[in-house]
Amino acid sequence: MKASEIREKSHQEILEELEACKRELLNLGFQWQAGELRNSAQYRQIRKDIARLKTVLREAELGINESLPGKRNEKESA
Repeated sequence: MKASEIREKSHQEILEELEACKRELLNLGFQWQAGELRNSAQYRQIRKDIARLKTVLREAELGINESLPGKRNEKESA
């Protein structure tokens, strides 16, 4: 997943994607412990996806990326 793809999503979609990635990372950890993990590079890729998602959320919060409706914009409207 690329950062540009993430930036096209809404705030709620990004949060949902982040939760899904965290669940996937947990499942991969269980598979690793059980010796069932076939592609160990997948673990690294999920960690990078989580980092990208968090980065885009933080950009929105700080107002760095104006196209995303972040927490900063929600506070201003309240």
